[in-house]
Amino acid sequence: MPARLDPAAVRRWCAAGLASLRAHRREIDDLNVYPVPDGDTGTNLVETFAAACAAVDAGHDTASCPDAELTPLGAVLRRLARGALLGARGNSGVILAQLLGGIAAELADVHEAGGRELTVALRTAAAAAYDAVAEPVEGTVLTVARAAADAAWELGSDDLADVCTVAARSAAQALARTPEQLPALARAGVVDAGGRGLVVLLDALAGVATGSTPTLPLAPAPAPLAPAPAPFVADRETGSDAYSYEVQYLLAAPDAALGPLRVELGALGDSLVVVGDGDGMWNVHVHVDDVGAAIEAGIRAGRPSRIGVTRFADQIPARASADGVARPAPAAVARGVVVVVEGTGIAELFAAEGATVVDGGPAANPSTAEVLTAIRATGAGAVVVLPNDANCQAVASAAAAEARREGVQVAVVPTRSPMQAVAALAVRDPDRRFDDDVIAMAEAAGATRCAELAVAARDALTSAGRCSAGDVLALVEGEVVLVAPGPAETALAAAAAELLDRMLSSGGELVTLVLGDSAPAGLGETVRRHVARTWPLVEVQSFFGGQPHHPLLVGVE
Repeated sequence: MPARLDPAAVRRWCAAGLASLRAHRREIDDLNVYPVPDGDTGTNLVETFAAACAAVDAGHDTASCPDAELTPLGAVLRRLARGALLGARGNSGVILAQLLGGIAAELADVHEAGGRELTVALRTAAAAAYDAVAEPVEGTVLTVARAAADAAWELGSDDLADVCTVAARSAAQALARTPEQLPALARAGVVDAGGRGLVVLLDALAGVATGSTPTLPLAPAPAPLAPAPAPFVADRETGSDAYSYEVQYLLAAPDAALGPLRVELGALGDSLVVVGDGDGMWNVHVHVDDVGAAIEAGIRAGRPSRIGVTRFADQIPARASADGVARPAPAAVARGVVVVVEGTGIAELFAAEGATVVDGGPAANPSTAEVLTAIRATGAGAVVVLPNDANCQAVASAAAAEARREGVQVAVVPTRSPMQAVAALAVRDPDRRFDDDVIAMAEAAGATRCAELAVAARDALTSAGRCSAGDVLALVEGEVVLVAPGPAETALAAAAAELLDRMLSSGGELVTLVLGDSAPAGLGETVRRHVARTWPLVEVQSFFGGQPHHPLLVGVE
């Protein structure tokens, strides 16, 4: 039983933690509140921690991790944290990387950590995770991390085993309370998935410290469906719908200016995120009504650049190389576009438009390193990244931050669907200033309403009522608006027609359809005939995308 945390103990934690996450992967995946299969939290955490462990095994990286300046413990923790950052998948993976980064930063000059040093590191890690989110939500992995750190602090012991055991136990207790803090979890009858993953890792660390095998009980199973359920409305993760504009800019400013700026922008709107690179450069994002005031606040704080404004109301062939990145013809130069996709047809469509394509796998869920590799593969000095999924945006932003440190100008246009990426590419103009081109692409993406059809993987409650496995779900902007009883083969066409009628009732001139792998023969033509008959002035274009989880993607411009 180690009395101190040293490099050998960290490596044992890597092995135990990864094995435990893999054992609990399916359980954590099943904690999703939505019935649609996607890049689930358990899978994301396994892939992120596996990348972190691989970085530890690979030895030091002198280009990005100057181990010579660190103690042996600091070096192995730095590699662990950097591996997690580059391998991060989904928001849960990015937060895990933040937590590991906080531990690594606190223990960088420590040769061996006892209980007191680890306690301080856990508090630093929790604070770093909270600081990365402008509007932290309780009942999430953030709450679980803070509970673990606070319990260790209250214990006040230098015994490593005691600190690890108390932290793991308190994290599990905090996890059990998450449904009381987050209504979406209570309605679905589950605990927070990211928090569950953190409990698994802390329990593995306690097992290493005590020399025992972690034995965590399973998280609560989803509650059974009620006879007459209330509509399920998921909390919006990116702020309220009370504000009309998204403002984003880079800001060169001293650390001291950021506190007043956060206060000023927080009073103007919501969805505030301020992320720095450690060298006085910050990425500022906020939703507001007063665009001028948001920009003026940046001018008072420092020197803003690459200012982008999106009005919410204004809101698609190359072969993959060995590294999984499909590259455009070698002729393109100064500017590049990176697009995350799922499905061979969509990949060919974007590659034909000159984009560098990242195959995100069956859930469009790539790692930070994969997106960074694609940015580099463009060979361009200025690159736009189109993530095409809300779950990929944090990873895209992390990759963009890494690329900026290498001197590449990178902008992430937060597209949530390939439909928005199609619209963005349609207005791209290399003769415009890069900043102006990014704004035009963002405006075109925002003006495109996107929707999709999916087949429910299990019984669940949705915002449109109860669904059963095999039913067809129609989602607009990620929200279930229609449930059509299965079987899917017969329900898809009717659901698509009703979905488009709803979307076109508020206007539209062009409908884009992308057919998935599971789309029945004739679905595209059936939908086209319906639109021609019901909405004769609306143009329809359709493509085969081959995406696995959505038989049909829809865009309305």
